[in-house]
Amino acid sequence: MQISTTPIRDLLIIEPRIFADDRGWFCESFNQQVFDSLLIEHEQQPLPWVQDNHSLSEKGVVRGLHYQLPPHAQGKLVRVVQGQAWDVAVDLRMDSPTFGQWFGVALSGSNHKQFWIPPGFAHGFIALEDNTQFLYKTTAYYNKSSERAILWNDEALNIDWPIDSGMRIRQTDKDNQAPTLSEAKSAGDVFGCVSVK
Repeated sequence: MQISTTPIRDLLIIEPRIFADDRGWFCESFNQQVFDSLLIEHEQQPLPWVQDNHSLSEKGVVRGLHYQLPPHAQGKLVRVVQGQAWDVAVDLRMDSPTFGQWFGVALSGSNHKQFWIPPGFAHGFIALEDNTQFLYKTTAYYNKSSERAILWNDEALNIDWPIDSGMRIRQTDKDNQAPTLSEAKSAGDVFGCVSVK
């Protein structure tokens, strides 16, 4: 298993080892002991997994940027098992030197990459192919009262979404009407108590 760090502390890209031959391929997509060791190695506290989610999206569907506030803040281990998506995390930790910055990674059924997004980040993606299937594990249960969102195309974030000229963007009204980061910050809907070394 190969681990890559990112310019934003605590975000990690994980690439499992693929064993391929003329029959197809095999990989160990998750191992609790290995994952916990990786977090500890990168000065993060392992958290229990409580929920797995699976979504199907057509090309141009945007989901996010979603997060939950404490005490229901979620860490997410995300991957695409079919199709392709551009996956983004935005740092919402007020005491982080990268507060308000984003990082994106291409996830696909063929590259097998996984993206670890710890609590304290907003998360979203755009499907780049039809029938894109997205799987993610979470460290906290869904909690409606603590769920929040940041507007996916907030100009202040300046996320470089890979949108081609013919792509039809589709999303829920709720996501389309989400507050900007500045509005969320004014409302106190960011992570002000997360310690970043």
